Amino acid sequence: MHYLQKLDETEAKYDSLTEQLGDTRTLADPSLYQKTAKAHAELREVVEKYREWKAVKKNLHETRVLLGESGSDPAMKEMAQEEVVRLEGQAADIEAELKLLLLPRDPNDEKNVVLEIRAGTGGDEATLFAQEIFRMYSRYAEGQGWRVELLSTSLSAAGGLKEAIALVEGQKVYSKLKYESGVHRVQRVPVTEQSGRIHTSAVTVAVLPEADEVEVEIDPKELRIDTFCSSGPGGQSVNTTYSAVRITHLPTGIVVSCQDEKSQIKNRAKALRVLRSRLYEQKLKEQQNQIVEERRSMIGSGDRSEKIRTYNFPQNRVTDHRIGLTVHQLDRVMDGKLDEVIDALITTFQAEKLKQSAVLTPDSAGNAAPVNHVGP
Repeated sequence: MHYLQKLDETEAKYDSLTEQLGDTRTLADPSLYQKTAKAHAELREVVEKYREWKAVKKNLHETRVLLGESGSDPAMKEMAQEEVVRLEGQAADIEAELKLLLLPRDPNDEKNVVLEIRAGTGGDEATLFAQEIFRMYSRYAEGQGWRVELLSTSLSAAGGLKEAIALVEGQKVYSKLKYESGVHRVQRVPVTEQSGRIHTSAVTVAVLPEADEVEVEIDPKELRIDTFCSSGPGGQSVNTTYSAVRITHLPTGIVVSCQDEKSQIKNRAKALRVLRSRLYEQKLKEQQNQIVEERRSMIGSGDRSEKIRTYNFPQNRVTDHRIGLTVHQLDRVMDGKLDEVIDALITTFQAEKLKQSAVLTPDSAGNAAPVNHVGP
């Protein structure tokens, strides 16, 4: 389908949804209103960009007409020529943005995420690094205006994190963090090392899109729910009441525990959110084998068992092995300044998708013709 035709259809659908939002029947049905508002919001960015492109093209046409009518006036002709060049560049930039906006969207991009960080190989040093990785993502989330809520933590004797599970809520969280899943390796001299030798430790990161109840139905009959006394800091009431909850999903064997709250009800609700997200991730893996293969062919699988990034402290260097990116500002990265790394990953995947979208499509004569531009 021609890009211009697709954009016209998208704009028409957006206008229709705008009318529906003002309809009394939609306003009277909260569920329908929410569904319509969500669909409307998903189209807003591409429609606004398309309208911006049309306005620039109109100005470009009028300026070219003015250039043709400038006659022998050199000053007017020069001004018109400069304006044509400027508008042509602006139109090209907007067209490039429209190409990206028209790419098929990951349906999970708008979702909140369950972020799971676990210490891997490296003993106490790995737990200390896990704590720093959690802080890194927390600071990044703060900069994005997101909210981070700890669901479960497990501390090591050294004061690090054996495990941390958190819910990250905000705008387009999964779209930014979805490429962070995998093994994160650290190379540095541990504080406990007397000889000054550099050690290598690892932390695993999992980013799971939070699943809605309608997406993953959990049969209560398939759950075994155990309660127990919480351990660790938290005060007398936390340690002496059966407020901690462990939920086992019998068909899959997935086990989720939560003990951060004093209330058993709250811990149970949090544990169910984590369980639902893990089941959703499993469901996605079963459905998206083809997508996984495509990602592997692009920049590696992103599988948790695969080392995706190295943090080298002696050289103040971060390297993402999937795209060959090296940043010599490790201190800034660990302080949550992840934009350069994350934006590079997103750009790489988008570039690959653009290549795939510029596939051959039949022209009017039935021959193959590449479609790789926006507009007439």
